Amino acid sequence: MDSGRFILAVVLMIAVMLVTNILFPSRPRSPIGVLADSVRIDSMRADSVRRAAAATGIADTSTAGTTANAAIPATGPAGVNGAPLPGQPGAAAAAPAVACDTVFAVSDSLYRYGFSTCGGSLVVAEMTKHESFAAGQTDQRVDLARLDGKPLISYRLTVGDRQIDVSKLHFTPTPPADFKVALDGAQQLKLVHGDSAAGFEMEIEYNLSPTTYLIDTHARVRGIGAQPAKLLIAMGPNLAQSEVDSADDARHRKYVLNSTEDGLRDVALSKVEAATIENGPFNWVALRSKYFVSGLLASTTNRMPFGGVIATPVPGKGADLVATLLPGNSGDFAFSIFVGPQEPKQLEALGYGFKDVNPFGWRWARPILRPVGHAIAALLYGIHDVLGVSYGWVLIIFGVLIRVLLWPLNAKAMRSQMKNMEMQPRIKDIQARYKKEPEKLQKEMLKLYKEEGFNPMGGCMPSLIPFPILITLYFVFANAIAFRGVEFLWMSDLSRADPLYILPVLLGASMFVLQWFSMKGATGEQSQQMKIMMYTMPPFMTFIFLKFAAGLNLYYATMNLASIPQQMLYLRERDRKKREKELNVH
Repeated sequence: MDSGRFILAVVLMIAVMLVTNILFPSRPRSPIGVLADSVRIDSMRADSVRRAAAATGIADTSTAGTTANAAIPATGPAGVNGAPLPGQPGAAAAAPAVACDTVFAVSDSLYRYGFSTCGGSLVVAEMTKHESFAAGQTDQRVDLARLDGKPLISYRLTVGDRQIDVSKLHFTPTPPADFKVALDGAQQLKLVHGDSAAGFEMEIEYNLSPTTYLIDTHARVRGIGAQPAKLLIAMGPNLAQSEVDSADDARHRKYVLNSTEDGLRDVALSKVEAATIENGPFNWVALRSKYFVSGLLASTTNRMPFGGVIATPVPGKGADLVATLLPGNSGDFAFSIFVGPQEPKQLEALGYGFKDVNPFGWRWARPILRPVGHAIAALLYGIHDVLGVSYGWVLIIFGVLIRVLLWPLNAKAMRSQMKNMEMQPRIKDIQARYKKEPEKLQKEMLKLYKEEGFNPMGGCMPSLIPFPILITLYFVFANAIAFRGVEFLWMSDLSRADPLYILPVLLGASMFVLQWFSMKGATGEQSQQMKIMMYTMPPFMTFIFLKFAAGLNLYYATMNLASIPQQMLYLRERDRKKREKELNVH
């Protein structure tokens, strides 16, 4: 994997610096009762899943031959008029009497959402600003709901011990035809289903905005009597493929949960091998790809969290997610849907920590990488917004800026290395005199360091500071949609590898020059060791970085090139001091 190669590269670079300085020493239970008798597990046998699914009110999807929309075969409650509810024995045919239509809500600058009159589900989610790069989709917009006819978001309803497959109910839309979401236009879509025989009615209301991908959603159910009701919201099994490198995109595909008690948890879709129950309550549930996300968020009005989630594997496609939601104090179901790109400003505005739907790096390193990643991303976007320049120039400016900010620390490291070289004769003399007395050798070395005010690690530690930034940038670039499809000079996409490999070669050449500067002044065996590193490491690092994002290579090559002037000043200072020392001797 690319991340493994990247870490190898970073380790090797750090090793080179260290060697150089050695050569010159220098889930608890759900409080709302939706998952009352389930425990947190990552996978379980089919019979255990059936028992836990019954506790959640979610139909068992682990048995072969069943579908995610199957109703539990049991005698259930009648409607207020005594007639069976939809989906029950004796009810009218479940299939809608009229053909399914799709009503489109369009925001010219953001999206084109399509809602089906069959079930009120979300069946189209086109991203107006984002072109699909997938094979066979030339000049098409990204449609996250391109899922072989399956809705991206759909619903089921439990009433007592019965399930109603909402996708089999026909809804009448208001407005009845496509509409534009504008500041001065229609921004609400209502879909109503009524069954006069059973006295049953269900209404789904979508409130859309022209400035955000967030859809405030309300579902109301009437005519079910006193039976307890739960809304089951299905999402998945994936977001439609829209990238050139489908394998790379697949590695980023996960479902992510934000528990009100346990915080964030993300699971790769490829790792879902058996039906898995996730204990709530959850602030939000999301399904994400490399650059896009589909999420369900608890309403900011009634703040009713999602009770739990069942993730069921869909071989070769991903995983179906089904989240449970209880009605609020008003008796209605309220939640929000977000289907769109992972744009930091949009995600952060949602609250609930949704900006971390794509957390940076490995779980154990996130406490450090997450705040650094958000800070770096904000700085990059800020430079772009303030200066109004291409993101390619933003990365060049950022690379120079980092080098300028680190100038004092690098200067300290270089002078520490210079001091190392001056002290080498005395250090070697002490080592020769006390080579058979380790304790005496250590005391004399410490005495020398104290007399000279010298820290043997002083030349190393400042040089390590850029590496957390470099590591974080790797993960920022892995999912930063701002760089997706952005052209710069000869590169067609800063988020993909340089097609001509110019930047990786330039990166290797700059590393060679910097190591050449570091080697100057070394003598004897030390010179030979550093020369070996100088001729082997840059080509190896060039190979490692060949397939990394062009933007990452652009930043790192810029930072290296921006280091050369300081290295030249350092050499001049070292030569000047050397001449002064020779004059004093004579």
